[in-house]
Amino acid sequence: MSADRPSEIPQPPQPPQHINARPSKARLLLRVLSLTIGAILVAVALEIFLVNNDIIDGGITGISIMLSRLLHMPLGIFLTVLNIPFLFVGYKQIGKTFAFSTLYAVLVMSIGTALLASVKPITFDPLLAAVFGGVILGAGVGLVIRAGGSTDGSEIVAILFNKKLPFSVGEIVMFINVFILSSAGFVFGWNHAMYSLIAYFIAFKVIDITNEGIDQSKSVWIISDQYKNIGDALTSRLGRGVTYLEGEGAYSGDSKKVIFVVITRLEEAKLKSIVQDWDPEAFLAVGNIHDVKGGRFKKRDIH
Repeated sequence: MSADRPSEIPQPPQPPQHINARPSKARLLLRVLSLTIGAILVAVALEIFLVNNDIIDGGITGISIMLSRLLHMPLGIFLTVLNIPFLFVGYKQIGKTFAFSTLYAVLVMSIGTALLASVKPITFDPLLAAVFGGVILGAGVGLVIRAGGSTDGSEIVAILFNKKLPFSVGEIVMFINVFILSSAGFVFGWNHAMYSLIAYFIAFKVIDITNEGIDQSKSVWIISDQYKNIGDALTSRLGRGVTYLEGEGAYSGDSKKVIFVVITRLEEAKLKSIVQDWDPEAFLAVGNIHDVKGGRFKKRDIH
């Protein structure tokens, strides 16, 4: 005789509808706009500043510039052909949104370089070209990354090698780019290879600024017996909300109150002054935050 079957089989809880919802039209339009503007900026940096001054970028873009010069073929062809194989890998490793965003950015970038190929460069001074080209390139790549895409397949290569080598993705990208930028010395001469390093370093820093913002936020942890006075002072003098966390000293076993607060970079000096005024012996730790969302981070009025 078979056992009785339950009348209803329990179902796993369903996630809220907003989690599975597709991006709104406004968000999708903003993503496409960011990808478009970013890719156009990359094309401007390449054709108006870097390529005509024999300065290259790292990754697939750098290889494309050298092949374009050696084979006397349009840059856009190599940007597209060399990146497409990595899009299939990116589709599996990172996701569909990343793959399609990257494909769109690469196509816009390639078309942009073709349209700008006949435009006269703004400067033939290699140092000026490296500096301003690096700034525009970094801003463009940063916008594309913020929109969930990429303009170069070298990072996808790094993700694959990361699974087999004892190096981080960032270290592998660095090794790849050092090799590519060094190769520019044999194609364009060593002076231009050094200018390429300058452009690459500037672009790298501008990408960080574009992604994280100039007014970078900071997280602060404070441990002090004067936690209440310090917390009140931070609220009244900085206009920031604070959170009290429960802590315990591992050595002493004493209970401690930990103040947690998020501030901007410009408020760091004033925060340290407030803590110093109330407790010169307080423990203070400050760290960078790349993104802040939700909660009550918005600054209150100071009276």
